Amino acid sequence: MHIAVIGTGYVGLVTGACFAEFGVDVTCVDIDANKIDRLIEGVMPIYEPGLEQLVIKNMQSGRLRFTTDLKQAVEQALVIFLAVGTPPKSDGSPDLSFVETAARSVAEFMNGYKVIVTKSTVPIGTGEHLRKLIRDNLKTRLNFGIVSNPEFLREGAAINDFMRPDRVVIGSRDEEAVAIMRDLYRPLYLIEAPFVITSLEAAELAKYAANAFLATKISFINEIANLCESIDCDVHDVARAIGMDKRIGSKFLHPGPGFGGSCFPKDTRALASVAREFNCESRIVDAVIEVNRRQREAMVPKIEKLVGELTGKTIAVLGLAFKPETDDMREAPAIEIVNALVTNGANVRAYDPVAMEEAGKVLPQIEYAADEYEAVSGADALVFITEWNQFRALDMARIRDLMRSPKIADLRNIYDPSDMRELGFQYVGVGR
Repeated sequence: MHIAVIGTGYVGLVTGACFAEFGVDVTCVDIDANKIDRLIEGVMPIYEPGLEQLVIKNMQSGRLRFTTDLKQAVEQALVIFLAVGTPPKSDGSPDLSFVETAARSVAEFMNGYKVIVTKSTVPIGTGEHLRKLIRDNLKTRLNFGIVSNPEFLREGAAINDFMRPDRVVIGSRDEEAVAIMRDLYRPLYLIEAPFVITSLEAAELAKYAANAFLATKISFINEIANLCESIDCDVHDVARAIGMDKRIGSKFLHPGPGFGGSCFPKDTRALASVAREFNCESRIVDAVIEVNRRQREAMVPKIEKLVGELTGKTIAVLGLAFKPETDDMREAPAIEIVNALVTNGANVRAYDPVAMEEAGKVLPQIEYAADEYEAVSGADALVFITEWNQFRALDMARIRDLMRSPKIADLRNIYDPSDMRELGFQYVGVGR
């Protein structure tokens, strides 16, 4: 089977590389000629563990190709994945202009039956909207199927999530299209991956609902963390106690500076927007969004209470990406925190293992260090924002000696407070 993937961003590139690993012939298409040229050279536009090796391996095997020629890709493919961006508009609703443009182009070049699949996160009703859009733009009358196949990929673990998914959701009312999608995902039958075959609308909503629920758990534990600080107990003890309840589970019960990235902020706002569109209340989702906003705002006063007047102080920041194992700076808490520190007169020197190039695009006003120890040299305080594994085993005695003032604001609770105080640090965490 030959498929085409339109869009070589995070979702499109992972999707294309993983299907090629399944033995499928894949053509990835993008209008950005420079990005395509770099991909052909084996240069990845994003950081994702294992992705570069997977792309190069499947390009060498001849199963994975990159091109700007959409016409040829559409003509050759039986299944066409739309994996273009759906950025939020000012009201929180997703901008579907890229999806619509891709759909019109597909319609223009269709030469037979095709299955058009939305891999991008799109609002309820998008599938039927695209069905009409494609039908209206066909040059000749052709049959085609429309499918919603949302992705549930975690940045930093995307390849494993694709190869060993919790579930595969396929939404469509076209039986032939569903049969083709089942065949495409046939390798997952060997590991007994669960399949959910449902309507377009249910599949479209499932992605938003999943992300909103996970965001809810994060906002909930952050509120509990704030309460723990007020009553002088450790949120980790509370999280461990409630996480042992199988109905709740231990995942996403880690307090911090709030959620970020390309999914949770965008998808919670989009779900709230969809609810308003259908005249439904979304009080829980609205509260999650508000709690997350307040949590970010609370981080700088926490740092300021530790350090005192920020003007003229040097603050070392370790971790800038919104989470470990990615260079993604989209809606990263570090952006808001660092900007606030700078606005309040601090000098910020930062280090992140992979995200500094991307960070430089949104935080050009700060200094970047070669490693953790250079970042803390002469600093008045150290702030942990992203919990990279390599930050968990630093030589903290050396860090203490390098700093002008041994103070730590551990916004991810990486270190044990008593251990840090024993080493001579003034230490604050979140909910501890």
